[in-house]
Amino acid sequence: MKRLIYIVFYIIPFYGTAQQEFTLEEAVAIALENNYDIRLVSKDVAIAENNVSIGNAGMLPVVTGDVSAAAGIQNTTQTLLSGEIRALRGATNRSSAYGANLDWTIFDGLQMFTRYEQLKELKALGEANLKAAILATIYEVVSSYFNLVQQQQLINATQTALDLSAFRYQTAENRYQIGRASKLEVLAASVDLNTDTTNLLRQRDQYRSTQIRLNELLARDVNTEFSIVDTMIITADLHYETLSKQAKQLNPTLQSAIVNHRISELELKRVKGERYPVVSVSSAYTRSQSRTELGFSTQSRNNGFNYGISASMNIFNGFMQRRNEQNAQFAVEAVEIEVDKISKNIEAQLLAAYQTYLMNLDLVRLEERNKDIAKENMDITLEKFKLGSIAPLEFREAQRNFVDASARYTTAQYQAKLAEITLNQIAGTLKVD
Repeated sequence: MKRLIYIVFYIIPFYGTAQQEFTLEEAVAIALENNYDIRLVSKDVAIAENNVSIGNAGMLPVVTGDVSAAAGIQNTTQTLLSGEIRALRGATNRSSAYGANLDWTIFDGLQMFTRYEQLKELKALGEANLKAAILATIYEVVSSYFNLVQQQQLINATQTALDLSAFRYQTAENRYQIGRASKLEVLAASVDLNTDTTNLLRQRDQYRSTQIRLNELLARDVNTEFSIVDTMIITADLHYETLSKQAKQLNPTLQSAIVNHRISELELKRVKGERYPVVSVSSAYTRSQSRTELGFSTQSRNNGFNYGISASMNIFNGFMQRRNEQNAQFAVEAVEIEVDKISKNIEAQLLAAYQTYLMNLDLVRLEERNKDIAKENMDITLEKFKLGSIAPLEFREAQRNFVDASARYTTAQYQAKLAEITLNQIAGTLKVD
């Protein structure tokens, strides 16, 4: 038993010490490059950007080329007006034609210009969605990274508890060997040492699970092991008014709703454009030839240029035009409601997150003082324990209080940092310098 305890005690502190240090900036950079969600949304943005063209909006003419060829073999009998009968078996007929056609809508109630504006707005919508995906990914990466920092600090606190328990066990063993302590004291110290060893192993397992989750977010080998920068710097000067202004201008969810509102307004404008006439021009150039072995003309060739203009206008279509305009207007009003709903929701989220942020800042200051007090109490208790002027149970209580205070302080730091990055995400300003 004693040998096993020493093996665990000496191996655990050195677990993973050779791992490469991995900074938050590096983690975010890798995520922005590799994350699957960002890559998928980026493709949607590329498609939307590629669609922004006057040709896709219907402003350019359509030119097509046509080629045709045909042949046939026939048995033919012809009776002429003169009574002459002409017959031919296996007569071959051949014909071919080729040419180019142009069709161009030159006026459609300005619908083509409206469609072009819609394409540009769809591109802006894709960019807003991409920003939302980037912010969500950065949030996940940053929160996971600082969760690792929290786990590492908890490991450090648990390691300290294990060191103290090992010292207490060794002291009890020595006292027992010289007859100044009972076997019961040794067994109690052994149980506490095993408990702290178990706690450390579980804490390391939780750290490793969080590490795997971060690797998954970075879209890299989940088995990659690394160490992190064991510090949490909390920004304590965020102001609600500033964050609120930034959210109204930069929040991607709100920006997406505003873009959707513009798209619905353009759709209403396009539908109204269907009331106007559609004017198109067309032209064609064709060359054709044919050959037959029987008939008044055995061979012919033609080529020529044709052109024309046409106009059409919807006069009555069963009141569909009015119904379409009404539906488009309803869609505009629905999106206006959606914009207002999202705006209020963001305002509520921001205010709630800011209150949580302020509370956590107070908790950080309070728990820091508690940790310092618990550390001082632990140091005094340790010295008394070394002198033999304090009972092992009092030493264990001081040890437990120190570990609990350290854990609460670490958790308060993490929650404050989480509230900070949540505020910046809502405001649309989350980034890593």
